[in-house]
Amino acid sequence: MTTTGRVVAWAAGVVALGLIGVAVFVDLDSGDRIASVVGAVVGLAVAAYTFVGPSGSSGRRIRAGRGATVIDGDVSGSAVGRGSKVVGPRTAPRTGPRRARGGDDDVRVGPESKVVLGDVTDSALGDESERR
Repeated sequence: MTTTGRVVAWAAGVVALGLIGVAVFVDLDSGDRIASVVGAVVGLAVAAYTFVGPSGSSGRRIRAGRGATVIDGDVSGSAVGRGSKVVGPRTAPRTGPRRARGGDDDVRVGPESKVVLGDVTDSALGDESERR
């Protein structure tokens, strides 16, 4: 469980204990009113967080420097980069199961770097490169 998840779980537990305490030690009617207000506030907070909070995707973030080439996937029979050429028959598409991808780790790529986060087959990558 993440730190945020732990904080939310503890806060929910404290609020629940507080509402039970009001219902037991004060009266049920007051507990009902307080629970209604707390529920409305929590509902609005969740709606606001969903609307303006971070995106729901937990995928990787890729940051690339100026002039960098980053491919997040498989490359087959392709020419990527300035002056690159691919000569000859096309490469047949890969059959069978795909290789497991690297996960959700963030990637930082320096300037003028070439990075492929997948399989490279029969391709020309980079400046002045050529596959015949």
